[in-house]
Amino acid sequence: MKSTLVRSALPLAFLCSAALAQTGSVPSAPTPGGSAAAPVASAPAGATKIGIINIQQAIALTNEGKRDIDALEKKFDPKRVELQSLNKEVEDLQKQLDSQGSKLNDEARNNLVKSIETKRKTLQRQAEDAQNDYQGQQQELVNRVGTKLMETLDKYAKANGFSMIIDVSGPQNPILWAQPNVDVTQQVAAAYNAASPVAAPPARPATASSNPKPAAPSATSPK
Repeated sequence: MKSTLVRSALPLAFLCSAALAQTGSVPSAPTPGGSAAAPVASAPAGATKIGIINIQQAIALTNEGKRDIDALEKKFDPKRVELQSLNKEVEDLQKQLDSQGSKLNDEARNNLVKSIETKRKTLQRQAEDAQNDYQGQQQELVNRVGTKLMETLDKYAKANGFSMIIDVSGPQNPILWAQPNVDVTQQVAAAYNAASPVAAPPARPATASSNPKPAAPSATSPK
């Protein structure tokens, strides 16, 4: 049976995605029964056995996925800090303009407005560049680990008599409800870890970069 990996990025926001590296999981689609792994039920003789899997979550549950997600987060931490600092500069200048603009002469006010506009454009450009770079490397991670995970899934499905396993991680997830024991996400991730030489990485301590993203440029235009 030919296996296909659906190309999709892990659902991580660039400026607040460190939580994924800490938890080793991602928000799942409406898969049944919560996160606890349930034993997979055997289908009656002659019946079609169907399972579901959240591929994105399975990747994040593998030791290799956790390790590489953590490395990606650490790589982009300095850029997050830089964008946070630049965003604060924009906000502080905007507050200065709001509170003192009417008291400044035309030249000083115009210079302040120009400074805000320049920094805001720089913030927007750098944030977009960082987001694109992050998502590109994130997609490479998903494809690299996901391709190998599909080999594990293929072996697991054949060994356990599945006729079909459906990925429910996409935004157009067609599964509205299913029994908890048909979700094989954790079982496949565990099988991958058992065959992988990569040890479980230590939990990453919480940092300031795991806070909700602060670096969206202010929508307020200079007055």
